[in-house]
Amino acid sequence: MDTDQLERYSRQIRLPQIGEAGQQRLLDSRVLIIGAGGLGSPVSMYLTAAGVGHLVLSDYDRVDESNLQRQIAHRHENIGKLKADSAAELLGEINPRTRVDAINYELDGDELLEHVDLADVVVDCTDNFPSRFTLNRMTLATGTPFVSGAAIRWQGQVVTFLPAEGASPCYQCLYPDESVEAATCAAEGVVAPLVGVIGSMQALETLNILLGVGAHLAGRLLMFDGMTMEWEAIKLPKNPSCPACSQTASEGTAAER
Repeated sequence: MDTDQLERYSRQIRLPQIGEAGQQRLLDSRVLIIGAGGLGSPVSMYLTAAGVGHLVLSDYDRVDESNLQRQIAHRHENIGKLKADSAAELLGEINPRTRVDAINYELDGDELLEHVDLADVVVDCTDNFPSRFTLNRMTLATGTPFVSGAAIRWQGQVVTFLPAEGASPCYQCLYPDESVEAATCAAEGVVAPLVGVIGSMQALETLNILLGVGAHLAGRLLMFDGMTMEWEAIKLPKNPSCPACSQTASEGTAAER
């Protein structure tokens, strides 16, 4: 780190859990963020500000006026612009030394798998179950830590999966049925700061994983109620019959190969 970086990150470097070595670890890290909307905005902004060196931000949607109530990485003048490009523009203003690769189309197949494999952490900021199930399968295949968040109405949740650790559950341990349909903000509504609360928690959890500090949320589902202002942590055990991460599923995948 040079003198400017030491000054920029001085408040983090003061923390004994981080120090100069931890800050350098963040600068050397790569994070894949899927979604640049309500959750992806605070996640990408805080990771950029904290000094994560390389962000890959994927979103194929365009900024709509109805997004501006909560998606704080976008501005009125960006209406109609691709969200990945709009967010990358703001992130460059926050920290020009963070590399941001804006992918303004839907990542899938081998290209998505390659990005998942290159990432130190994958952050799910999507709003649909098919994308989350796909990310779950790919992080299981690569062993990449996976931080997932969701927010709707007044409620939100954050959960982490560490597939490289055998005892860690996966996303499908939480939602075994792949046919489940997600409620949408367009249909159900969402209070603006809720996505900031959940996205900030995802960003903090991502930093904890990159730094190797804290207890992490692997095996715990953290739920927040904005009406009662209460947090609840629910134990999430590994499902021995999980169709994605159980021993049977692993053997089936190996047999297919």
